[in-house]
Amino acid sequence: MAEPIITFKNVSKTYILYKNDQARFKALFIKPKNPKTNKALNNVSFTINKGESVGIVGDNGAGKSTLLKMITGVAFPDEGDIVVNGQVAALLELTAGFSMQMTGRENIYLKGYILGLKDSYIKTIEEKIIEFAELGDYIDQPVRTYSSGMKMRLGFAINVNIEPDILVVDEALSVGDATFKKKCKNKIKEIIENGVTVLYVSHNASSVKEMCERSIYLKKGTIIHDGPTEETLKVYEENKAAEKAKKKK
Repeated sequence: MAEPIITFKNVSKTYILYKNDQARFKALFIKPKNPKTNKALNNVSFTINKGESVGIVGDNGAGKSTLLKMITGVAFPDEGDIVVNGQVAALLELTAGFSMQMTGRENIYLKGYILGLKDSYIKTIEEKIIEFAELGDYIDQPVRTYSSGMKMRLGFAINVNIEPDILVVDEALSVGDATFKKKCKNKIKEIIENGVTVLYVSHNASSVKEMCERSIYLKKGTIIHDGPTEETLKVYEENKAAEKAKKKK
């Protein structure tokens, strides 16, 4: 029997929407009266088994980012339970945790420590990360001298080479030129083939079909469909077409 690696049980999350930063700061001391809210996730339940590659589809504001943030431990639910069994690497905010004053090589270790990796293990994957990032002599230069693309390359290279149990991918990320993007996509495919659990967010239907056997369709924080990718994408497209037709009336 397949072993669950991610479980969401009746998970809900509501965000308070503030007019500006001043209002947000004020709310730290005084609870706002009748605040405007957004229910990012509404009673969401699903199980992902070890080794599955699952697409997460839906329009902007569907709750995809909130769901991924909860899996990576950046956000927490207001209600419900989340169980994540294993180390998570996230291709979301690739440069999070970098020190701009440290070199690329030093940041490999820094990022590794943040992810809870031992010094001895980081040493074994250091050269693989450097080779994948293709930064040349810049690897020993301060990260503040890097372009945004170079920083993202390094972030991607670290996350895909630490051999995680779960890899969370936002395909909307731009990671360099076409050749490097292809290299990144091939690496993700290789990770899937090696039995790593992958969650893949994309607006590109063909990309989701290529990467994932199963997909979950989110709409306004609710799961509309969870099943084989072809089936889920069909429901998603039909739903979008129906909404478009409704707007024209």
